[in-house]
Amino acid sequence: MLCQKCKAKEANTHVKSVVNGEYEEYMLCSDCAKEMGYTNLWSDMHSDFNSILGSFFSNALPARSEATRCSTCGSTYYDISKTGQVGCANCYELFLSELMPSIRRIHGNTTHCGKTPLNSVRENKVELNSTAKKQQEPTVEELRKQLNDAVNEQNFELAAQLRDKIKEMEESK
Repeated sequence: MLCQKCKAKEANTHVKSVVNGEYEEYMLCSDCAKEMGYTNLWSDMHSDFNSILGSFFSNALPARSEATRCSTCGSTYYDISKTGQVGCANCYELFLSELMPSIRRIHGNTTHCGKTPLNSVRENKVELNSTAKKQQEPTVEELRKQLNDAVNEQNFELAAQLRDKIKEMEESK
């Protein structure tokens, strides 16, 4: 749609107004909107709000020239507090003392107490069990006790394996 004032450029500003009970609606290009005094009220209001908040935190936040920058991503604490997004994992270490109060306030806790994926738990248990078995080889006496238990339970396959293992251990001595 073309601007209703200049009729030359594409309209990108929609103006609605009610004056003395009369409703008017205009479609204007950005140049005609500025000329008529219609500016982007949101950006003006946003910058005013930022300047008000900046006055509250002006003592808490260092000036940009004095700010510590992350060596990995180049973020400053000012950048993090402005966007609400931490640049990288290194930022957590670098700005830990500044971030901790916010993290505690937002999450209620500063240590992870949630769930872990089942696969990682199983893999860790299998890995721990295999290393524990390697470190703690049963003695001949323990194997004989397991052999007697296996015979009493009539688990002859296990009994045969235990018998062979005992025989192997006695021969290696």
